[in-house]
Amino acid sequence: MQIVVDLNRCEGYAQCVFLAPKVFELHGEEALLYAPAPPAEQAERVRRAAAACPVQAILVGEHAGAGAGTEAGADVR
Repeated sequence: MQIVVDLNRCEGYAQCVFLAPKVFELHGEEALLYAPAPPAEQAERVRRAAAACPVQAILVGEHAGAGAGTEAGADVR
């Protein structure tokens, strides 16, 4: 499983952090860090986090990172 967060779309609601804290982490008010290839045991939590994202900024799939153009750990704005 791979994930990509569209950090241009993300508004820092942090629902992902609450639902999958081992994958997503909020630093300060605007910096989201995440594991782009989370462990398999976190898959269900990641899917729930993606579904709960109010702005649908989380892309989940086997090839989510292919050509997405966003980088993990960038500022959320």
